[in-house]
Amino acid sequence: MRRLACAVILVCSLSACASGPRLPPTPKLPYPAWYVSLIAPRHMEVWVEGVDVLDQRGLAFYRVHGGRASYTGTVEGWPTEGGGGKPINNVDLPERIHLRWQSLAEPQAYKITISVPQWVRDEMVKPQRVFCTWDQKVVTLFPQTISLGMAPGGIVKVWIGAGCIKDKEVGRFQAEIEPRGPYRGAGKGKYIPLEPENKAYIDRHGIPYGSW
Repeated sequence: MRRLACAVILVCSLSACASGPRLPPTPKLPYPAWYVSLIAPRHMEVWVEGVDVLDQRGLAFYRVHGGRASYTGTVEGWPTEGGGGKPINNVDLPERIHLRWQSLAEPQAYKITISVPQWVRDEMVKPQRVFCTWDQKVVTLFPQTISLGMAPGGIVKVWIGAGCIKDKEVGRFQAEIEPRGPYRGAGKGKYIPLEPENKAYIDRHGIPYGSW
């Protein structure tokens, strides 16, 4: 049985972590929450141990998201549109995102800290008038979803978007291997087993490194 993603969010000011968790002020955003979406190429199974966020107020939020990443429609390459996401409530827009995950296809544990450019935060609070084909009408939306794509070899691709807004690429990044292994050593070197369908695909076709 898979482990359930932890729903507990811990927060503290970087200047006052020693004093213990405290309730942060409500962010001043044009929406109640922004979103994080976790995705992986089809059959390249990923288990996210944790997503931590340092927001633009200097507050650190731990384990805001985690668990199994959603699959894209293809094994090689990335989609042009991200999937749904988890709302990140009471957290201001991110300055840095720290990501830890298990690439179960290899298997290998990775970690990375991504600095979010100011233009991304500016874009996330800029309203856009877009035509939604499924509603057949023009609506006003914000690109308030950050999609994190993880692939074998420690490749991370980041986009922002939402709904009918076309995703915009933030960047492609190279993570480093977590030397302590899964769960920062707590897993004692044991990875979550691949789903049978994904294992059968990889056994037959291998991993297309370099395609992401």
